[in-house]
Amino acid sequence: MSLAPLAATLADDRQQFLAQLETSLAQNTLVKLVLSKYRGEEVDLQRVVARLVSVKEQPCLSFVYSYKTRDITKNLPLDAACALIASLLPTAFKNAHLLSLTDELQLTFSKKDKCQLFVGKAVQREAPTAAHNREKKRFLELSRPFLADLGVTNAKHELIPAMARKWKQINKFIEVFSHALSSSSLREDQPIHAVDFGSGKGYLTFALHDYLRNSLQLDAQVRGVELRQDMVSLCNAAAANLEQPGLLFQHGDVRTYAPAQIDIMIALHACDVATDYALHLGIRSDAAIIMCSPCCHKQIRPQMHSPAMLKPMLQYGVHLGQEAEMVTDSLRALLLEACGYETKVFEFVSLEHTNKNKMILAVKRTEAVNPAELLVKIQGIKDFYGISEHCLESLLKAEQLLPAYATPAST
Repeated sequence: MSLAPLAATLADDRQQFLAQLETSLAQNTLVKLVLSKYRGEEVDLQRVVARLVSVKEQPCLSFVYSYKTRDITKNLPLDAACALIASLLPTAFKNAHLLSLTDELQLTFSKKDKCQLFVGKAVQREAPTAAHNREKKRFLELSRPFLADLGVTNAKHELIPAMARKWKQINKFIEVFSHALSSSSLREDQPIHAVDFGSGKGYLTFALHDYLRNSLQLDAQVRGVELRQDMVSLCNAAAANLEQPGLLFQHGDVRTYAPAQIDIMIALHACDVATDYALHLGIRSDAAIIMCSPCCHKQIRPQMHSPAMLKPMLQYGVHLGQEAEMVTDSLRALLLEACGYETKVFEFVSLEHTNKNKMILAVKRTEAVNPAELLVKIQGIKDFYGISEHCLESLLKAEQLLPAYATPAST
């Protein structure tokens, strides 16, 4: 499409451009806005790209400030965003390119700030489809600097093919977390403390920090806790190189780590009872959000006595293992419910070092919960399978975080 100069009858090209921007926002037709030819005082700033996003169900403009070696994302409500754009033209940027579903406008300024507006009809575009919307709702962009530093993208911010599975996992993790955050009691005007146990190479820890600090502009302190000191050193070096305030990796074990505050507790691929210790720490800390991806269920399986009717089915080891996993994680979910959490158990994207793909997500309820009925159900499951001890239950009882169970009536 070629752009032709707008008719001279328009007295103020700049105002026309800004008015068209407001119209495209009001009609939800904006594709993107690009501000270029920067002439301001910020070192290495090259351009700014703005797109429509939804933050906690409110429309916002997401500004990506592209520097030579990094990108910074800032989200603003639409009124504040329009005011900012107006202030930047032409004091900071000499070129603005607006692309919507219906129009394409380009505003340019000379060295003496004389402006000229070019306008044309945009090339025909299909209305956003469900698939298109899913793509637009990606919670992280490949341009984020930490992805290149961690080897997910190359120097041109292109996805490295071998990391496609990891990229999918990172995005799904942030999507799940975003929904949990929106339904939690955490407030935007207060600091948020998050801990990721078993942080490994830090992919999800960096992603969580980037989403909270850069995408949502929240005051977040994120800690990655890892048993392997080499991974701790590697991640801290990457965080320092990227100048990520509020992000720190520490050597520690979920069984002994005792932070002053946890609002968000994450433990993915927490092996066997490490999941129970992580859940216990989250409950004890009154965390608003708890996310666990358990594996290696070893504690319950040796205790299980197969009921007579199920023995023919559970005589096969693979079936017994699957049953033990289901019972273990069902008891964990019910115990979280009894402690005042709304809990979900669902399939997640499997990690690269395990094919386990289960996620336990718990969000603290604002209203009080009477656990009596849940405790009876928990005891009933234990009695049915002959289970004498569940690690999480024992940890909770030891600190009196659960009331004593009622003894089921004998039949």
